[in-house]
Amino acid sequence: MLVRLYDDNPNQKEVDRIVELLRDGAVIIFPTDTIYGIGCDITKSKAVERVARIKGVRPEKADFSFILYDLSQISDYCRPFPNSIFKLLKKNLPGPFTFLMQANSNVPKLFKNSKKNIGIRIPENNIIRAIVKELGNPVLSTSVHHEDIVLEYITDPELIEENYGHLVDLVIDGGYGDNHPSTIVDCTSGEAEIIRQGKGILLD
Repeated sequence: MLVRLYDDNPNQKEVDRIVELLRDGAVIIFPTDTIYGIGCDITKSKAVERVARIKGVRPEKADFSFILYDLSQISDYCRPFPNSIFKLLKKNLPGPFTFLMQANSNVPKLFKNSKKNIGIRIPENNIIRAIVKELGNPVLSTSVHHEDIVLEYITDPELIEENYGHLVDLVIDGGYGDNHPSTIVDCTSGEAEIIRQGKGILLD
C-alpha cells in the first residue's frame, strides 16, 4: 500500500491512521532527510524481528536507530552524557545525523539483549516526526538500501513500493528520497567523533 504525504504539511488523518497501524505492530517504509527508512514502533518486538528479517540480520546484532520527535525523549533511552554533547545535538538536530549514544537499561529491555549503544536520529522531515510525535515513542529505523550500490529504486517511492511492498504493511510516498546516508557521530566516549561522513556538515 502506497500513501502520499507532504513534508510541509502532513495530513493529520493519514498520520493518525499510520500511528494506529504501528500500534498494531505494522512495519512501514517512510521518508527521512536522507535515505528512506524501514521501521516500526520500538515497543513491538515481533515488528522489530520482522525489520531484522527484511535486513537479513539478527535483532540483537542489528544497528538500528531510534527516530525521536525531539531531544526531550533522549534521556528515556540514553545514559547521562556531558553538556558539551547536548549542545552539539541541539545545534545539529533536526538534521541528517545519527548520533551513537550509550544506551540505558530501557533499551536492553526493548531488545531483550545487552545492547550497549544506540543510534539517535531526529530527521529534518516533518512526516516521520509527526508520526513519532503522535505515536508517543520512537520509531525504530534502518535504511532501505542495496548492499553494494545505491540504486534508483531506493530513492523513488513507487519503485520502493514495487521492490519492498510485499515485505511491509505500508510505504509512505514523501517524494523522492536522497541517496546519501546520514553522517554518523560516535558520542559514546563523551567526545564526538565522526565515523562516517554522509549528508550534512556537523556544526561544533
